[in-house]
Amino acid sequence: MYKIYINEQALILCSNEELKDIPKSNSHIVSKYFGKKKYLLNYIDMLEKGSSFSNVIIHSDDFKQLKKDFKSLYIRSKAGGGVIVNEKNEILFIHRRGFWDLPKGKIEKDETIKECAIREVKEETGIKKVKVISRLTVTRHQYRQKGIRYLKFVRWYIMESKSQELIPQLEEDIEKATWMTLEKFYSKSRKVYKNIIDVLDVYEESLKTIS
Repeated sequence: MYKIYINEQALILCSNEELKDIPKSNSHIVSKYFGKKKYLLNYIDMLEKGSSFSNVIIHSDDFKQLKKDFKSLYIRSKAGGGVIVNEKNEILFIHRRGFWDLPKGKIEKDETIKECAIREVKEETGIKKVKVISRLTVTRHQYRQKGIRYLKFVRWYIMESKSQELIPQLEEDIEKATWMTLEKFYSKSRKVYKNIIDVLDVYEESLKTIS
């Protein structure tokens, strides 16, 4: 299964077998792929313009070819980010351009995604030391730049750091960096990207396996 967010709506690519495991809903569009890329572009265009459907699900007999055809419509962009946890079980959140987010950024030349994630976390929040504990998950979303579609692949890590003063990276439009427990974060309504909610959900699930 392959999930991509386009304009805060999910486009899900899957095999016919995986489709059986997705709960049915009247808010979903479900369609079969027959190998024409123009068909994929029609759905991408629809999501870019806004849709009343919560998810678009496209399934195929040949999932590998479906995924390959979809990815061929984009220039890929890699990035790394972190769920940084301190000794109080607080998570490091940032606030940027009206949304609550987690620190992340694009990979630079001759840099691994793990190195990218550590560097971006430090640059965006001002923390001095951070330790990578484990891989967490991957998210994907589309963005446009000068009319070109990019598919951004973000590798997320669980990280540890001690509670310390934070310095938001103002030149990257980060207005605030703060420590919050998940309970506090969810205690009131906040504007959050859906892929960030996905990351936090996976993080919470990882805590259950530890306990």
